[in-house]
Amino acid sequence: MTARTTGRADEASRIVARYRGAALALDATAALLASAAVAGARFAGRIGLDYLALCAVLPLVWVAVLAWNRAYEPRFLGTGTEEYRRILTGGFVLFTVLTVASFSLQADLSRLYVGGVVPLTLALTTLSRHTLRGWLFRLRRQGRAMQHVLVVGRADAAVAVADKLRNEPQHGLVVVGACVPAVEVHVSHVADVPVVGDLGRILEAVDELGVHVVAVVSHPDLSGHALRRLAWALEEREVELVVSPGIVEVAGPRLTIRPVAGLSLLHLERPAFAGGRRVLKVLVDAVLGTALLVLAAPVMLAVAVAVRLDSPGPVLFRQTRVGAAGRPFTMFKFRSMVVDAEERKAALAHLNEGGEMLFKVRADPRVTRVGAFIRRFSLDELPQLVNVVRGEMSLVGPRPPLPCEVERYDHDATRRLRVRPGVTGLWQVSGRSDLSWEESVLLDLRYVDNWSLALDAVILWRTARAVLRPQGAY
Repeated sequence: MTARTTGRADEASRIVARYRGAALALDATAALLASAAVAGARFAGRIGLDYLALCAVLPLVWVAVLAWNRAYEPRFLGTGTEEYRRILTGGFVLFTVLTVASFSLQADLSRLYVGGVVPLTLALTTLSRHTLRGWLFRLRRQGRAMQHVLVVGRADAAVAVADKLRNEPQHGLVVVGACVPAVEVHVSHVADVPVVGDLGRILEAVDELGVHVVAVVSHPDLSGHALRRLAWALEEREVELVVSPGIVEVAGPRLTIRPVAGLSLLHLERPAFAGGRRVLKVLVDAVLGTALLVLAAPVMLAVAVAVRLDSPGPVLFRQTRVGAAGRPFTMFKFRSMVVDAEERKAALAHLNEGGEMLFKVRADPRVTRVGAFIRRFSLDELPQLVNVVRGEMSLVGPRPPLPCEVERYDHDATRRLRVRPGVTGLWQVSGRSDLSWEESVLLDLRYVDNWSLALDAVILWRTARAVLRPQGAY
């Protein structure tokens, strides 16, 4: 290891270390509070010595379980869903540990205690990690706590990686240089990133720029033994190596390593369009959709009265949309425009900001006063819960398209119709009306190819935040 790379204790490393230390302390505190609260509720505040001892031991057990499940590894901290997934898995392990220990030691733990302490510990731990992420994300949006990345490979692939990392700073990675193959024409920058050399200067660039991560993108010269030697050299410098497989818009859970005959083959799982998980999604939509419809009934009644008093016309706006497998259905929304909005559409064509496929006007004069308010907070979409209960839509899914849009779909966009459209989706939490048609399609395809119940839960959570901070709603 060279002197210039010894102890890479820069700001990014220090902040990640602070995040990890805070996570350890908060996880232990979560287990302690959960154990004390459940034991206190079970025994009406008169906690015996055995449960007091358990309250003292449980935080250590919980932290040990999370450490065993690699929930404190820096690469999982503060980015992606893997951190939360490992916490959830740790909850199942903790439940198993408590159950087995109670049986083996004949401790006769209260079933109410075991059944209550694990979910409460999970909830408090997840909440504390979410709070920590908010702190870390704020720093990264300010350009702090960022790990420096050197991109190596073809120039076009390097541009794509640099653009994605620039647009999503919450992941904590920023491209500071690129090594691209030598060409006849000298290239100084790709995507505003300086080109620091060709593929023969990777290690020199690592030392000069003080990078934390080398990202190898598509290039035939960086494979096999050459890539292995690069990994060895970077290991000596304590620099991480990541390799892009060139398969875009595919989530990590679908990619696994399959060892065959001494080879490490990348196995791409097929999207789960059917089977048990699909049935579970339908059940979740039916149960949760019904519950949300009941809870939203008072708000929907108030909105209906406001729409009726604000302007003449029906309370509900009915429109034909295209659902799964191309089946048309009638989608419900609260009317937010004047009754003759469709007739006025042609006169506003010159104000259209949505391109050929979509019609969007930021300050649409057809929107009523109440309509502007309910659109801002997505209250106009509450009647779509009826569509969810009827099985025509899902709580989470692609944007429900119009028949005229589907007629102009290319082959890629048609893939959106393989699942039921959603009341919310990646398009809703990633910009809403600010998105272009192409961006909306890419987000929908990403969801279709990578959907899971965990992803649905994340989108529903982000939807609640997007509604409270209604950017891009018009």
